[in-house]
Amino acid sequence: MMGRALALAVTLVLCSFAVAQSTTPQRPEVEAFIANMVERHGMDAGALRELLGTLKPVGSIVKAVSAPSTSRPWREYRPMNVDKARIEGGIKFWNNHQEVLARARQVYGVPESIIVAILGVETRFGRIVGTHRVLDALFTLGFEVPGRNEYFKSELENFLLLARERGWDPTGIKGSFAGAMGMPQFMPSSYRQYAVDFGDNGGVDLWGDTADVVGSVANFLRIFGWRDGEPVAMPARHEGGDLEGLLALGIRPHAPLQELRARGVITLGEADGAQMASLFVLDGDQGPDYWVAFNNLNAILQYNRSRNYAMSVYLLALEIARERERLAAIDAAADRMPSAAPAPANP
Repeated sequence: MMGRALALAVTLVLCSFAVAQSTTPQRPEVEAFIANMVERHGMDAGALRELLGTLKPVGSIVKAVSAPSTSRPWREYRPMNVDKARIEGGIKFWNNHQEVLARARQVYGVPESIIVAILGVETRFGRIVGTHRVLDALFTLGFEVPGRNEYFKSELENFLLLARERGWDPTGIKGSFAGAMGMPQFMPSSYRQYAVDFGDNGGVDLWGDTADVVGSVANFLRIFGWRDGEPVAMPARHEGGDLEGLLALGIRPHAPLQELRARGVITLGEADGAQMASLFVLDGDQGPDYWVAFNNLNAILQYNRSRNYAMSVYLLALEIARERERLAAIDAAADRMPSAAPAPANP
């Protein structure tokens, strides 16, 4: 079994332009995918037919994608992700990797706390990176689950190309139910486009090389518009005007904050009126929670389109930074305290 998988992997990696002995044809949509891989990327049709012919839809993947955790109400989702364990784990991760995090901030302009929070929400800092074979996940979602088939077929295409480029056995890589990989849970297309060799060791390892993980997350956010020093989000309220009309415009910043203020938005904090912004709402414990989104929240949303996800990253980042600063102040105060005087010797 291992020898067969390795042979398939080698065939894909070498990318022979010669067509191998045909195996049993697959159903039309799979055959169309294979033809595309052969035409566009010169892959071996027989090897692909053999590889994909072993795959079956996975019920647990279908179930998971139909009810992702991000679809929960905010009042339920937030405590699942902005919790004591992730705050403590984030402080530990930051302290253990502060040099590479500081370097990523200098190079890409993304705060350490945001990078750390993404890793906390995604995989609890590498503890939970997924148990599904990526091949099974992308095949199931690309060919068996309606809705986003073309997206997942594209990710399957990118995964097979990534396996060829990296010399991986495509049957041996595991990830999330959606096919996301490694500590930062990059989809195959993101791995190929945005992952960086931040450890400068000649490769990109998003499972075991923390420098690559940190640099890749920072690079992704910068490419999608993160601006150092600008705000992410701010609590708000609305008085008068067309509230529903503002909310209907969506979470992506679409107007200067001063224009939103003229339409009844009141920010609970200071912000430059020229900043592009939007108004959105979350279902909080006591009713609607109104927030203003800025450009940097939109950058986080490119990582995951859920506003629950983006806001949990932002709030977890705030909590990690605050608690780390508080603990550092306690340690500094303890260092400044004079040592206790020695007890007098007995006469």
